[in-house]
Amino acid sequence: MDNDQVCYTFDAAIEMAIAMEEEGFRNYLNAIRQLTHKGARELMRDNALDELNHKNQLEKALLNGRMEGGEAVLSTNIPTMKLDSLFKKQELGPQSGVREALIYAIHLEKSAVDFYGRVSTGCEGAPMGKLFAQLYAEESQHLQALEDLYEQHFLTEN
Repeated sequence: MDNDQVCYTFDAAIEMAIAMEEEGFRNYLNAIRQLTHKGARELMRDNALDELNHKNQLEKALLNGRMEGGEAVLSTNIPTMKLDSLFKKQELGPQSGVREALIYAIHLEKSAVDFYGRVSTGCEGAPMGKLFAQLYAEESQHLQALEDLYEQHFLTEN
């Protein structure tokens, strides 16, 4: 979406976030269905569960008309290695391993980071700004964790 520089009502903002989390979950689920490598499947499963947890929190917020714990927003930008720019996003297949699954997950999380970053900027100063800034921070943490995992297992110093 290129029109994310606008702010939304609470319900619209939550609905957009739910759709984002649902899309992420579906992408991970589709990857799980194709992979045969146990470690790669587990990585995708863990990330799919994160997406379900976010979606569940957002759906509860929609029911309650407010976000629980929305006041504690991370204020620092979480640095990443920007591995998404080094590796091309490729679809996973039955023979894909953990390395390919990690790269795939890094791209999915980067998409979520970009989405929430654009919307939080558009809503800066408005009540929705805090919500999207929190989601941006959480997705940034997920991206950083995936990049750290990639670095630990596949970027060796010689």
